[in-house]
Amino acid sequence: MKAQGFVHRYGDNVDTDVIIPARYLNTTDHKELAAHCMEDIDTDFVKRVAAGDIMVAGSNFGCGSSREHAPIVIKESGISCVIAKSFARIFYRNAINIGLPILECAEAGEKISAGDEVAVNFDTGEITNITKSETYQALAFPDFIKEIITAGGLLNSIKAHAAD
Repeated sequence: MKAQGFVHRYGDNVDTDVIIPARYLNTTDHKELAAHCMEDIDTDFVKRVAAGDIMVAGSNFGCGSSREHAPIVIKESGISCVIAKSFARIFYRNAINIGLPILECAEAGEKISAGDEVAVNFDTGEITNITKSETYQALAFPDFIKEIITAGGLLNSIKAHAAD
């Protein structure tokens, strides 16, 4: 499993209300929700983001409420992976549950800049900053998480195992 794209960079303590403001949670349409992803801290995010891009942040990314809308809108916006120094635990689990790959790596969270081109190998945990010719090491996903992400989320993974 691999991802490669350009970086959208954010700081520490990006909470779920910033990722998707609560005022938009009156719809279940993921595309409509994704149209408002990050708008309270980055009004041009949805105009700039392209399929495959990567989001990088500081510490405690995804803090705040436990709703799954936050990782859903990130994934739906086209982001292929989120890298941060650390994640709020409930966000981490919600991201895996919906099939959004996320990696914790303090060095990458500090050194990667907005606009850098980054490649990620989820099998090895290697993060390569192509722009700066630097490599950072995160933990590789265990097999069960790789299965969940490859299936597109926990429910799809369960369905696939039930069909076997």
